Parts: sequence; structure tokens; C-alpha cells
Amino acid sequence: MIKFIYVILMNLFRAPYIIPKMRREADHPERYSEEERYHLARHVIRLMKLSGGIRTKVFGVENLPEEGGYMMYPNHQGKYDALGIIYTHPKPCSFVMDKAKSNTILVREFLDLLQGKRLDKKDVRQAFTIINEVSEEVKKGRRYILFPEGGYEFNNRNKVCDFKAGSFKIALKTKVPIVPVALIDSYKVFNSFTLGPVTTQVHYLKPILFEEYGQLKTPEIAGMVRQRIEEKIAEVLQ
Repeated sequence: MIKFIYVILMNLFRAPYIIPKMRREADHPERYSEEERYHLARHVIRLMKLSGGIRTKVFGVENLPEEGGYMMYPNHQGKYDALGIIYTHPKPCSFVMDKAKSNTILVREFLDLLQGKRLDKKDVRQAFTIINEVSEEVKKGRRYILFPEGGYEFNNRNKVCDFKAGSFKIALKTKVPIVPVALIDSYKVFNSFTLGPVTTQVHYLKPILFEEYGQLKTPEIAGMVRQRIEEKIAEVLQ
């Protein structure tokens, strides 16, 4: 949290220019292509990384499917998680997040810029609608990030909590590849007491194809994805 405030303060002089620019492109997707908006989002993340002493190493980009849509399911550690993935993911992607946390400054701009989805955990009907919307977009080739833990603990220390089985309904509906994503030390950026330089890691694991998970129930899929992420984290940290 300390570093989050620090990064915001270090970039205040850019706010009068960059936030209206993000807002303008978010509000007019008919004028700005998905690639242009994604480029702007990554540019803003780069500025945040430079001012905050944040370094992110990426592994396994070759595992990302070259064609079509897919779902990325990462472990969840803090506010930097989606930013770290977006910065290291070469093609445009978007994300689903808790509606209650989606309207703070910059979070709102990032979500709207990438045409992400706000999911209301307290409204079953709205959540069902969001699942259907994401499913239709993924079928058409979009790539989405969805955090199956649904939340995170402060100062996470690379702990992986239970995955919510319902998160995997989109994969079953669309039959697209599931890409497990292992995040390491991402919590140190904005969700710990760290103020100095931080290095995080993003590991894109081998995709799980529908042929492998299509006959499983959602709790089984959740367990499979969680296990692969935990194994990668343990392998790297040992």
C-alpha cells in the first residue's frame, strides 16, 4: 500500500494529461482500435514501473496460443496482478474484476480502456450476464484474465487460496484453452510494506485444452489449475 501511494504521488504531474487521454480512448472505442488502447494501457504501466522501481520478469510466453481466444486463470496476490499480466502479455487482453473495487481512480480507467467487465458478486443474475458476455467475446477471439480466488490477502507471501469452481464455467461454455498463470512476488508491489525496488514474476504455463478438461466438473478443473500453479510457484521458490 505504501508503494501504491508513492507511485501515485510520483506520477501526479502526469495525471492531468494521461488520465483524460485514457478516458477519451476508453469512451470512444470506435475511434481507437483495441491495439491502440492496449498500447496506451501498457505505456501507463511502464511509467508506473519506472517510477516505482518495479521489475517484472516473464516466462512461458511461447505457451500462449497463437490463434483464437482463451481464458487466463492466475493466482491472486494484489493490485499489481492484472497490470503485470497485461504488461507482459503481447496481444491485447482484458480482465474481469469485482464491481465494488472497480471505480477508484486509474482502476476505472484501465478497466474501461480495455473494455473489461465488472462482476457484482452480490447479484447472481448480473454475474450470470457477465459470464455470458465474456463467453461470447472469447468465442470471437478475445483473451480474458479471471482470478478464480476472487480476492487476496494483504502481504500474501505467494500463498494460493481456494479457487472458486464457478470461475471455470466460461471455459466449459466456450471450449477454449485454459492458460494457468503463476504470479510470484506480485503482492510485494502494492500489497505489502515494501518500499524499495521489487522484482515480480509472471509464468504462463502450458495451456489446458478442452480435450483434457471437457469431461471434468468445474471443481475438478479448479483443482487442476490450482495444482499446476502451486507446483510452478514451489518449483521456482525452492
